[in-house]
Amino acid sequence: MARSHIVQIADNFWNIRGSFRIGYLIDVGTHASLVRLGSGRFVMLDAYTLPAEAKAAVDALTDDGAALEAIINLHPFHTVHVEGIHRLYPHAALYGTQRHHRLFPGLPWQPLCSDDPALHRQFADDLSFSVPRGVDFISANDNVHFASVLAFHRASRTVHVDDTFMYLQLPYAVNWLGLPGYVGLHPTLAFALEKRAGAAAELRQWVRELAADWAGAETLCAAHNGILQCRRQQGAPLGERMLKALGHVERILAAHENRYG
Repeated sequence: MARSHIVQIADNFWNIRGSFRIGYLIDVGTHASLVRLGSGRFVMLDAYTLPAEAKAAVDALTDDGAALEAIINLHPFHTVHVEGIHRLYPHAALYGTQRHHRLFPGLPWQPLCSDDPALHRQFADDLSFSVPRGVDFISANDNVHFASVLAFHRASRTVHVDDTFMYLQLPYAVNWLGLPGYVGLHPTLAFALEKRAGAAAELRQWVRELAADWAGAETLCAAHNGILQCRRQQGAPLGERMLKALGHVERILAAHENRYG
């Protein structure tokens, strides 16, 4: 049975932590988030096939799913639970990337893709979205999972992200000093950068703008790694951590500029 639990970040944001195993051995985890909009209705960010206990909790919040307005799949390569969550909530409007549409042509996809600014404007009262620049959003290499649509729920000051930014923290048994965790950019960045002049500069500028525009963010919900709550955990604010993560990949960006300009 899948392992999952729900973490309430605020009174209008819940992060659902799920199980995702590589080779049936290593559980790297996955996630989805449930957001209560200002209208009182709900949106689910990403997909996870909820086990019975988690589904009961979501149903209790959403009037047995009737108040779940939309499911927005944000990562082109996170597809395992797309059909499962739709079966649980078939009346919720289903959004995904072009890759989701291609892999699951039989699902009732909405016309707008999850990286489309027109969709972002539909939810602009509650959510801000951002798509990395300078990288392939849907890589031709299925192992390159750098790019995703990031979502910022302003009311709870929470960022929901898949892969693009990671959060790593040692377990308490090892990290008994309580050292702050590590926020970094996904290790496939070098392969994701578009092979053209200016791509590295665009990625660099995107991170800087994100750190500034979302400076009020206090929580990072990362897909495979965990949850960073800056107020409760030691370390710098999230925006500062994003800039530090950018610094860690400067050699990759510089090497790309040396080759492509």
